[in-house]
Amino acid sequence: MENFASFISPRRQTVPTPKQLVTEGKAVFGTFDKEFESIELLTCVDPIYRYFPNRFNRFRLTLWEACEVHLDNGVLLAAVSDMGLFGMILHVFFDKRTQKVYSWKQLLKRSSTTIAPNLLGGSISEASTKKAAIRFVNQFEAGHCRVEGAHSSEGLALEYAFELERVSLPCVVSIPFGPNRPLYTQKDLFRAKGSLRLNDERFTATDQTTAVVDDHKGYYPYKAHYDWLSTMGRRGEEYFGINLTCNQSIDQENYNENMIWLQGAISPLPPITFTHNEDSTLWQVRDQHDMVNVTFTRADQFHMGVNAGLIKIDYAIAFGELSGYVRDLDGKQYVLDGMMGIGEDKTLRF
Repeated sequence: MENFASFISPRRQTVPTPKQLVTEGKAVFGTFDKEFESIELLTCVDPIYRYFPNRFNRFRLTLWEACEVHLDNGVLLAAVSDMGLFGMILHVFFDKRTQKVYSWKQLLKRSSTTIAPNLLGGSISEASTKKAAIRFVNQFEAGHCRVEGAHSSEGLALEYAFELERVSLPCVVSIPFGPNRPLYTQKDLFRAKGSLRLNDERFTATDQTTAVVDDHKGYYPYKAHYDWLSTMGRRGEEYFGINLTCNQSIDQENYNENMIWLQGAISPLPPITFTHNEDSTLWQVRDQHDMVNVTFTRADQFHMGVNAGLIKIDYAIAFGELSGYVRDLDGKQYVLDGMMGIGEDKTLRF
C-alpha cells in the first residue's frame, strides 16, 4: 500500500502562526494553523530595488477578499479587490438549472475600496457605488463571517446576504513568488445561511449550502498566470471541499495551497499541473502520485479581457462538472463525479 503521506513535503505541514507575516522587512513562508494578526505586506523589502526597497510596493501589491457560495440551484462568486492601480467589485452567478452565467463588474478608484488588514475582530472589506455594493465582516477567530452585497445593470439585479460558520480547519499559506515576494492567502470552508435574489427569484440556503472565503494579498510578477479549481458541499453528513492551484510559486513542492477540506480537518495535497484542451472546455488536473486525478468539464464562463499596452488581463471564471477523485494522507479516495466545480484561468501582464 502506498504511503501517501510521504509524498507531502514536511514544509507543507501546518505550523503555529506567528503574530506577524512580515518582520523587519522579511516575510515568513509556510502553511499555518490560524489567522495572522499582522500581515503588513507593504513593509516587505524587495531585494531587486535595493536603493528604494519599498518604493513600488503599493503599486505591485494585489489585495482582495472573495466568497463562493454553493446553493442548491446556483453558485455565487462575490469579490472586492484593490489591484494597486484600481479597485473592482465583481459578482458572478451561475444558474445550475440553465447552465448560464450572469455577471456584473464595477471598476473603481483604488481609494474607493477597503480591504480588511486581517480577518479578526469584525474587520471589514467593502466597496460601494450607486449600482454596486459588497461588504465582508470578518470574525474568523470565532469561526464566523458575514457577506452581503448588491449589483444592478441593464435590467439585471442581484442582492444577497449570508451568515457563514466555519466547518473545517483553515488553510493559511504564505508562498514565495520571488525573493521575499510573498503571496498570502487564507481559504476556509463554511456552512451558509441566508439568501440571494436575482431579479424576482429568491434562492434560499439549505442545510446543503456551503461557502468558501478567500482572503488574498500578494506580489505577482509582471507576467503571471495561474489556474485554480475548487468544489465544496456535503458528502452524506460530512462537509467536504478541495482547493487546487498551480501558480507562480518558485518552489511548488514546499510551498503550495493544494488541499482537501474535511469536517474539522484539512489534508494537504502535492503539486499539480493543469492541462486545457484547445478551447478550454475540458481541464485535467493531475499530480505525480495519484493523489489528484480530476477532470473538469466547463458549462459556461465569465470572461474579462483588458489589453492596454503594458497592461493585459485575460481572466476566465468557469463553472461546470467534475469527475475523478482526490486522496487524503491516509490514501482514502474521495470520488468527485457529478460535483459542481468552479475554476479560474488567469493570465496577467500588469
